[in-house]
Amino acid sequence: MKRLILFVLILCPSFAQAFMPDDEIAALQKTTAGWNAGDRIAFWAEQFVGVPYDPDPLGDYVRRNIIVADERVDCMYLTFRAVELALGRDPEESVDLALDKRFPGRGIVENGKVGNYPDRFRYGEDMIESGKWGREITAELGVTVSLEGSRGRRRVFMIAKQGISEALDRLRNGDIIFFVKAPKKRTDKEIIGHMGIIKRERDAVYLISAFGQKNKGGMVKKVLFSEYSAEMPFVGIKVTRLD
Repeated sequence: MKRLILFVLILCPSFAQAFMPDDEIAALQKTTAGWNAGDRIAFWAEQFVGVPYDPDPLGDYVRRNIIVADERVDCMYLTFRAVELALGRDPEESVDLALDKRFPGRGIVENGKVGNYPDRFRYGEDMIESGKWGREITAELGVTVSLEGSRGRRRVFMIAKQGISEALDRLRNGDIIFFVKAPKKRTDKEIIGHMGIIKRERDAVYLISAFGQKNKGGMVKKVLFSEYSAEMPFVGIKVTRLD
């Protein structure tokens, strides 16, 4: 069944150009319901490949105070939405999951709009520590090193850029990769500067993420993780997994 769905998606590139309506989302959620969580997360992340990058520095979904804004996505929204679509049994349940997962507490809807987006997760490191985005498995994947922290964290542990190649075989579909910035490159005391989702195809390990720059643009791409990590502007990674 997985091969059939992927074959259909290849023959229907419109999926990658503009995201699908709720009835099509519901059909795919029903079809993939028996897959494990990681496979579903990777599947939904891949559906966004080719979608334009959201150039709004605040985030289009935050600017408009809405949950679903699939026409343009940044790396955090893509991670949010892929997980929410994967874990929801239908589009409505995915929206309800978003109100839980995007916030340390819970989102509040008022008159059809999200009324407390200022309380959302704004830092990737907060997402990791909340547990809402999976169990941190960084130390299970390889040797970790420590780096200067920020925002009340003295140190942060990560797999250094040079050690990622040794961790590739341990990554699974749907693992969320959080990319760690060097302390001197942090502009808002942020530890995590980017994020994406793993998709495995036999021995190949891909990263699916929204690549671009605010106020400029870009798009969601699927790239070999080994190639990206060798040239990336980050010093290491942290990883979570929704079992």
